[in-house]
Amino acid sequence: MRVFLDASAIIYLLEGDGQTRDATRQVLLELERGSDETPVLMASALSRLECRVRPLRESDTQALERLDGFFDDPGLSVIALDTAVLDRATELRAQYRLRTPDAIQAACLLTVDPRGAFVTGDGDFEKVPGLHVYRIPH
Repeated sequence: MRVFLDASAIIYLLEGDGQTRDATRQVLLELERGSDETPVLMASALSRLECRVRPLRESDTQALERLDGFFDDPGLSVIALDTAVLDRATELRAQYRLRTPDAIQAACLLTVDPRGAFVTGDGDFEKVPGLHVYRIPH
């Protein structure tokens, strides 16, 4: 099973308060328990950009190190923003009026594995048919 973490899920997991981190971990544990196979974690190249902005602005080197370690982990599959992803994102943006970053995030998973789990803290993704959204309560 492929489990895609959008930027909000990554931020909650690595930078959130204790309650938010626990809620994110709980969603991931439930996905793992519900699958016969070991989950493969995925994120988009866009998430690397989105997640690193605040720590860069605030010169938070510890947060940057945590994020860079996460994105550089060989167990994480990072989805590139290729033509197929961007074309699918354009369709999603046009059809469902998603913000461009959200359309790109959804397109990343739908292009690579439409059956995968999409973990997010954002409710806007629930309007995308075929996207299996697992929302983190916060």
